[in-house]
Amino acid sequence: MSATAHDVPAIKVLPEPLPEPAVEELRLETVLGALSDPLRLTIVRKLLLESEAFDHSCGWFGLERPKSSLTHHFKALREAGITRQRQYGLERRSHVRVADLDTRFPGLLALVAAWAPEAP
Repeated sequence: MSATAHDVPAIKVLPEPLPEPAVEELRLETVLGALSDPLRLTIVRKLLLESEAFDHSCGWFGLERPKSSLTHHFKALREAGITRQRQYGLERRSHVRVADLDTRFPGLLALVAAWAPEAP
């Protein structure tokens, strides 16, 4: 059986990203400040090590935190330029701005990925 246009999944247009700093506006002190929080560092690390090539919702992380707290942390990551967020209906989904951060701060994301949280 040959492939037809009906067998090919439709390409979906992604929603525009929420406001974020341009690559040239990324500041090391701002990025490091956002990553200084252990929960935010854990979020970025999980995205780097476990995520697929699409945006992830807050629920994907399995974090036992109030929604308002998670909203604050995800906003801090986006405003620092670490993650990109898109609005899908009522849900915001995130991914790490790997290419932008690697361009601006080579090796930083490798350090984040190599970080291991202390055992409780």
